Amino acid sequence: MKITAAVALAPDRPFELISCDLSDELASGEVLVRIEACGICHTDLAVKLQHIPVPLPKILGHEGAGVIERIGPGVVGLVEGDHVLMSFGSCGACGQCQLGAPGYCDEFGMINLFGQRRGGSGLRYRGAELGGSFFAQSAFATHAIATARNVVKVDKDLPLELFAPLGCGIQTGAGAVLNVLAPRAGASIAVFGVGAVGMAGIMAARLAGCSAIVAVDVRAERLARAREIGATHTIDGRTPDLAKVVAALGKGRGVDHSLDTTGVPDVVAASIGCLRQRGSSAQVAAPPRGTRFPVEASVLVGGGLTVRGVVEGDAVPSIFLPRLIDFFRQGQLPLDRIVNVYPFEEINRAIEDMETGATVKPVLRMN
Repeated sequence: MKITAAVALAPDRPFELISCDLSDELASGEVLVRIEACGICHTDLAVKLQHIPVPLPKILGHEGAGVIERIGPGVVGLVEGDHVLMSFGSCGACGQCQLGAPGYCDEFGMINLFGQRRGGSGLRYRGAELGGSFFAQSAFATHAIATARNVVKVDKDLPLELFAPLGCGIQTGAGAVLNVLAPRAGASIAVFGVGAVGMAGIMAARLAGCSAIVAVDVRAERLARAREIGATHTIDGRTPDLAKVVAALGKGRGVDHSLDTTGVPDVVAASIGCLRQRGSSAQVAAPPRGTRFPVEASVLVGGGLTVRGVVEGDAVPSIFLPRLIDFFRQGQLPLDRIVNVYPFEEINRAIEDMETGATVKPVLRMN
């Protein structure tokens, strides 16, 4: 079938919309989804810029949302016409998947980043195979082949363009707070970097009942938005002695928890240095390979600190995404305050707006 897709051709070139062919043959466990909307995530840009060395050209996009048009063999619990959100893929068979930790699947890299799929990507352009199956979807397109494991059925009354980001960015930030840091009511937390992932972390901290929620960023407009959705304090990330300034907001003894979404070494050090004794920090960024974080041993060991790397919010999407939707229905997850919708053909403008801070979370509308 003919589809329209946005292709990452090279690090220094904009995404290009092309017409290409998508195979209509579905393997066991697969579904064909008509994409209605797809969020843009920094991981998409990290691949395009080759911070993550995935071969190009490739169709990216991994926060897809749409309608199932066809069901492959062996799929149960889904039917044609179902509305679905799309998240990351996992094998379902390895030890981590069996333990309910699909974000740490033994095959995570091959399935999600390198698009390993039986029979190839199913995408062709001018007679040659085109890289696809990114995060088991490649949703920067009008149609995508996904798997029953990485789609989550949702009610048909939900606006898909608003909920598409749940599949990665919102899940990552909210899950890092609710599933990993798990702050008690009245705890303090600092969120470093308040793009979409950080904003989700702030929303989650408010849900958890944190008394002090500190937002750290270098963009004044993002800090203002963070206050609107729940931050109690905001700090310019360029502030001297950043760790000490943040720590002072935790009753002078440091904050209980921190979340870093930047991956910038000095900021990561501050996110750890601001913790109180036995505090915990979640690290969710994917900086360029070879990046090292400067953490002083006496701070880490002497403080009894816990520093956790977190993938996809430690979430099981089929469980966690419906939970987030319930929070939205209760008025506790104000996604509409951070999402801006763009026509598919304006993908490059949407990315520019995200990079400049003009928008927090851009979402593409395909139709």
